[in-house]
Amino acid sequence: MTINLKNKQELIKKFGKNDKDSGSIEVQVAMLSQKISELTEHLKINAKDFQAKRGLLMMVGKRKRMLAYLKEANLDKYRQLIKDLGLRG
Repeated sequence: MTINLKNKQELIKKFGKNDKDSGSIEVQVAMLSQKISELTEHLKINAKDFQAKRGLLMMVGKRKRMLAYLKEANLDKYRQLIKDLGLRG
């Protein structure tokens, strides 16, 4: 359930400030969202994989905390990120 290097670099280019910016909050949320979608697809097939389900819940919680931080720090970036990732309806 890992993001391959090509997808990771595409996410960094799209959401980062430059090509090596993998630590900004926007990039971290985008990577977590990618992992969450991959894990969701895995759980549709393997419904009894409880460790994966636990990992998914932990990732969703971490993304939620990161988004709450971004909302407090910079509301405009938060709204743009939500729109770009297609989160929250």
